[in-house]
Amino acid sequence: SYSIPMNIAEGCGRNSDADFARFLDMALGSIHEVEYCVLLAKDLAYLQVIKHDEIILLLSPVKAKLINLIKTIRK
Repeated sequence: SYSIPMNIAEGCGRNSDADFARFLDMALGSIHEVEYCVLLAKDLAYLQVIKHDEIILLLSPVKAKLINLIKTIRK
């Protein structure tokens, strides 16, 4: 999960919107990885269903905001 903000920060330091958007795409990919890891942990019974649901609820608005930022940057 730490790679999400790290990709955003690295993208901020780039010289073009296209580069920034590329790093935002990587951050979005990292969110998808976290979602899968949480799902896998739940399926393997390492994580309770309620904790899985809590984490997904926390990730959802971050994911939505990141998607909107990517769309804005690419306009």
